[in-house]
Amino acid sequence: MSKFRKLLKNKARRNHYIVGIVILIATAFSFILFIQRFAYISMSKQYDGVNLVQKTKQKYERVTKVNAKRGDILDVNGDMIAGDSTIYNIYAIVDHKSKTVDGKADYVVDKDKTAQVLSKYLSLSKKQIKKYLTPVSKKQYQVEFGPSGRGLSIEIKRKIAAKKLPGIHFIELPSRSYPNGVFATNLVGITKADDANDKNSNISGVMGIEKYFNKVLSGKNGKQITKVDKNGNELPGSQMVEKKSADGSNIYLTLNSKIQQYAEILAQTVEEKYEPKNLQILVMNAKTGAIEAATQRPTFNPTTGKGLSNSWRDTLVEDQFEPGSVMKILTLSASIDSGNYNPNQLYQSGTVEVGGRTIGDWNTAGWGYIPLSEAFTRSSNVGMVKLEQEMGSETWMEYMKKFHIGQKTGVDLPGEVSGSISYEHTSDQAMTSFGQSVNVNTMQMLQAFSAIANGGKMIKPQIIKKVVDADTGKTTKKFKREVVGQPIKASTAKKVQKAMRQVVTKSYGTGVVYNVPGVKVGVKTGTAQIASPSGGYLTGSNNYIFSVAGMIPYNDPNYIVYVTMRQPQKMTESAEKILSEVFNPLVKRLVSQGKSQTDSVEVGSQYVSVPSLLDKSTNSALDKIKNLGLQSGVIGTGDKVVQQLPDSGQKVMPGQRMVLLTNGAMTMPDLNGWSKNDVLKFAEITGKQVTTKGDGYVVKQSVEAGHVINDSGKIIVTLKNK
Repeated sequence: MSKFRKLLKNKARRNHYIVGIVILIATAFSFILFIQRFAYISMSKQYDGVNLVQKTKQKYERVTKVNAKRGDILDVNGDMIAGDSTIYNIYAIVDHKSKTVDGKADYVVDKDKTAQVLSKYLSLSKKQIKKYLTPVSKKQYQVEFGPSGRGLSIEIKRKIAAKKLPGIHFIELPSRSYPNGVFATNLVGITKADDANDKNSNISGVMGIEKYFNKVLSGKNGKQITKVDKNGNELPGSQMVEKKSADGSNIYLTLNSKIQQYAEILAQTVEEKYEPKNLQILVMNAKTGAIEAATQRPTFNPTTGKGLSNSWRDTLVEDQFEPGSVMKILTLSASIDSGNYNPNQLYQSGTVEVGGRTIGDWNTAGWGYIPLSEAFTRSSNVGMVKLEQEMGSETWMEYMKKFHIGQKTGVDLPGEVSGSISYEHTSDQAMTSFGQSVNVNTMQMLQAFSAIANGGKMIKPQIIKKVVDADTGKTTKKFKREVVGQPIKASTAKKVQKAMRQVVTKSYGTGVVYNVPGVKVGVKTGTAQIASPSGGYLTGSNNYIFSVAGMIPYNDPNYIVYVTMRQPQKMTESAEKILSEVFNPLVKRLVSQGKSQTDSVEVGSQYVSVPSLLDKSTNSALDKIKNLGLQSGVIGTGDKVVQQLPDSGQKVMPGQRMVLLTNGAMTMPDLNGWSKNDVLKFAEITGKQVTTKGDGYVVKQSVEAGHVINDSGKIIVTLKNK
């Protein structure tokens, strides 16, 4: 038994020894691994893929981004078109635990008083604001005020802040200011914040010049580095390292504000009267290619965003269309220049068969046998087909290529389309001679027209004048006149200029309505069919793209004016008459540039500059509107103006209506006699859903005047023509 116990004892000792050895080896191995790992971390300064140096810096350094100032966009004379701005979102703290640094209440203490004060500056009633200040959940820390509490101006923010309401705070956000309102909006473009709720967010261009030159305008952000302790508190006397930001450059456009504003007024008037689906007005300096005015309809307000959903692109370069009879300017040029033009040759007008297809004049009965010299003046499609056949399809295609049809102009705008030429069939070849079976963009046509204005030299359209460094004031890039080809001889250009003049002066010319007394205008009219989605072309008197291209003066052009209008929905006048309501007064304004006030034509008499009426008493605002020769409409029963449409700085025609929103309860105005455009202003400023029935002027409204409309739901307005 004793031997057995001794054996067990020896075995236990041996096991203990073995276990001890194993533990010793494991410990040593672990220590070696630890040393290796420690050495690796010490040398690489990384752990589990994390840079420890960087991590330590992040913990004991505070890095703050310093935003660069976005460059301004200005007109040719340096007047502001777009610039940096700041907007504010208002919010209220409702948690009673919130205190200021000195221990005072930092929450809304008096809801009645707070709601009463805020109702004077926000387009909300006291009742609505009080509802916001009383959230359903008692655990909610803060509340916002919906769309009415966002995008506040610095003026409104200052007025509210001056009341020192406990718990009322603001978030400062970067923004972009467009002081002229609707002003070449789709060409200039807009911006968008990367994060709409971050005050350090960058803003980037998403359309037009803002997008195309985003990098130039943005500049480079800087940063500030401050030493902090483990709790994030700044260390006393810590050295702050700063990398300075580089502000964006300023871009000067070729736009002339006076001409541009007038073009906007004319476009607005035509849009209201005739409701075209698309309207474009362009003015180009014939000598330099500088675009002095460019607008389109539909468009949108860059400040409010109203209308953006229906106008999300720059149609001047992003849309392609069949130009119609203005293309005959190029056809006549090619015929003359190629030596195939015989003005005295007679042809049978009316219709002609080409490639199994019947092509007709706008007057399908024709004018009998007439000389080719009258084809351009009468805008005869058959006559243009004869010119194309005399030249031959190959020669005509060569000239279209010389005029860069089907090629991008390279103008400094995003999204330009190149257009196309359908040339497979004989009938297509013939139809290109009068502007069908060929697609172009507006800038492309302006570029081609410039060859006729400049002795055969074709000038590239130019929208940028120069780029200027914001810090030094030095011009870093200057854009000059650029000749991109000479498709025709100077002698050819002179003959085409005379032909364009005859369109206005000859009794049988299609452009007689564009005759401007005292101005030697040369034009070419255009009426292009619109392709149907189901094949062929649309029918109906208004389903066309109507246009006019003019040179002022015809024999030595200073300006080229090009106006296009697609499918006017209210065609109460002929297409030529409608376009003349834009073309003729615009020509008068152009030739009056630089003249004295007494000699100029209608300078300053055609529009009213809208003043700022914000925070004015309602009565004084109404008196001001009346003295300006404008109509008014008041929403609400308050004694102060909190919003207005149109915005200050915009220019409107005399007799237009200004709509004012006052403080206090939002009450329904009497809309009787208001135009549809006035009703749209009412909908925009109130944010209410308004449905219009009919056209003309208001004769009935679903909500009675004086009724509070905060909870009225959809508002139905009936209009009738007088």
